[in-house]
Amino acid sequence: MKSTFLFLVATTMMTCTALGQSSNDKKNVLPDWAFGGFERPQGANPVISPIENTKFYCPMTQDYVAWESNDTFNPAATLYNGKIVVLYRAEDKSGVGIGHRTSRLGYATSSDGIHFKREKTPVFYPDNDTQKELEWPGGCEDPRIAVTAEGLYVMTYTQWNRHIPRLAIATSRNLKDWTKHGPAFAKAYDGKFFNLGCKSGSILTEVVDGKQVIKKIDGKYFMYWGEEHVFAATSEDLINWTPYVNTDGSLRKLFSPRDGYFDSHLTECGPPAIYTPKGIVLLYNGKNSASRGDKRYTANVYAAGQALFDANDPTRFITRLDEPFFRPMDSFEKSGQYVDGTVFIEGMVYYKDKWYLYYGCADSKVGTAIYNPKKPAAADPLP
Repeated sequence: MKSTFLFLVATTMMTCTALGQSSNDKKNVLPDWAFGGFERPQGANPVISPIENTKFYCPMTQDYVAWESNDTFNPAATLYNGKIVVLYRAEDKSGVGIGHRTSRLGYATSSDGIHFKREKTPVFYPDNDTQKELEWPGGCEDPRIAVTAEGLYVMTYTQWNRHIPRLAIATSRNLKDWTKHGPAFAKAYDGKFFNLGCKSGSILTEVVDGKQVIKKIDGKYFMYWGEEHVFAATSEDLINWTPYVNTDGSLRKLFSPRDGYFDSHLTECGPPAIYTPKGIVLLYNGKNSASRGDKRYTANVYAAGQALFDANDPTRFITRLDEPFFRPMDSFEKSGQYVDGTVFIEGMVYYKDKWYLYYGCADSKVGTAIYNPKKPAAADPLP
């Protein structure tokens, strides 16, 4: 009897280690399918902070505005001409509080992933164009960027007119000149989801010959998306997307918040998802519920998790981490515009055999952390 019991315990522990996550006191041990741990470069963060004296002539107000004076956060990341490019969300001082200012996207480049040269003016913003009714006065928020093997950059971002947030698509060949295509779901199901409040599009990618590029599954492009829950959509052209729905026409949820965990309030998609031999990995942002969450973590704090999906069926959820692999640790990650603290992950790029993760720090600044697959750091410790 005793030997049978020990065998069952050992088998259970092996299964948890292979698919889930194990811990030893404060140590946070990641399973072999997960990315990480990520190490914050010593003395480097934050890598992007607000600047008071960069002015931009806004075509909507027809006046000059200090476009990145209040906050710089929630970045996308990709490669262009051998360098890392980060497009970061920047807020001016036109209002008070999150969601009440205007957001534009700034452009920064780096040869080492840590030190950045920034453009003086934003490269993406509300304008007198076809999207102005959907983007003004709130702006363009929270970008994610993926690129095709042929060099077409596809950006998902949030259009915010202070009435309805909409997940939208834009494309570019050089990351500076963009074509706006409007809401991602505008044409799906005869426009049924045009007025759906939606955010956070994570297009499926994979690493091919050392380069991270957009991948097709069964002849179609695939995207995870969603803020409160994780949903999915497919596309034939990377511009018009069709959400997965149930037989009754409702959106199909792939996974949702869990009571008692760090992701008990929200499970919001992060950087572009990555196809791997062990399955598809979606890095996401979990928000801890004040009433239903994990009491070890601060109420309403955002920390980062990872989920695993079937490589052959990207809608088939397999497992996820029970503990965040990345959470607010430094002072600028715990205090800022978002007072409860956040490491909000949106950009991750494969560069010189390492993964560079870019994230918003308390909705105020941009930080980076690096995962070296040949020499992984420890995941952020448990509280």
